[in-house]
Amino acid sequence: MKKFICLLAIVSVSVSIHAQEIGLQLYSFRNQIPKDIPGTLAKIRAMGIKELEGGGSYNMPMPEYKALLDKLGFKMISIGADYDKLQKDLPAIIEEAKAFGAKYVVCFWIPHSGNDFTFDDAKKAVEVFNTAGKALKEKGLSLCYHAHGFEFRPWGNETLFDFMIKEMKPEYANFEMDVFWVKHPGQDPVALLKKYKGRFPLVHLKDRRPGTPGNQVGHADVESNVVLGQGDVGIAEIMKAAKASGVKHYFIEDESSGSMEQVPLSLAYLKTLK
Repeated sequence: MKKFICLLAIVSVSVSIHAQEIGLQLYSFRNQIPKDIPGTLAKIRAMGIKELEGGGSYNMPMPEYKALLDKLGFKMISIGADYDKLQKDLPAIIEEAKAFGAKYVVCFWIPHSGNDFTFDDAKKAVEVFNTAGKALKEKGLSLCYHAHGFEFRPWGNETLFDFMIKEMKPEYANFEMDVFWVKHPGQDPVALLKKYKGRFPLVHLKDRRPGTPGNQVGHADVESNVVLGQGDVGIAEIMKAAKASGVKHYFIEDESSGSMEQVPLSLAYLKTLK
């Protein structure tokens, strides 16, 4: 406990780098929040975090949950949206985003058969995202897709991700880069940020234990998530490239069982970067 309090003292004054706030994807504390919503949110705020990515209210009435976020000084930047719901119930997504005061809506997964993500899956997703993104833009919202690695399978001389980013209209649909899920399938996050400048307004900061075998199926052991700067993803160089690429919001996402201990260390590491 003393160690944790000390770490909070290090990062609680301000969590920012390159004049950018460092936020948190609430999935990092998916196991803790439902057990103690006010207490866990207070711990997150004590870390110096103001910006959040989330969605849903953990079975609390939405007005009560939003009031708690406001009381603690949080700003919900983006919420998650189910792929099927983007096609079938867009008004509900818009209502939730507006209730939170969020600007971004993020889809985290494209359904596909087993581990077989195909060109047809990618083509369909482009249609879904362009259509939903246009409707969301009309309501003052921006749609992003968060790739999970299976999109980087070969397509001609490029990848299915290249196909998607070129076919998705930037005025309607862009991307949230999870740097882990770019590295894990064998890609270079820095190179991708440079190649598609301006297409990644949101970034998930996540590091990977050295020696972790990669794949292109979108799955990995959550315990391979380590403190930022201690893995092989290359966080320092990514932060430099992200700034130049026009990234607007950064969210730490730590899926490991030790996230409560690791997130303050990750925040402290980010503060050392120039």
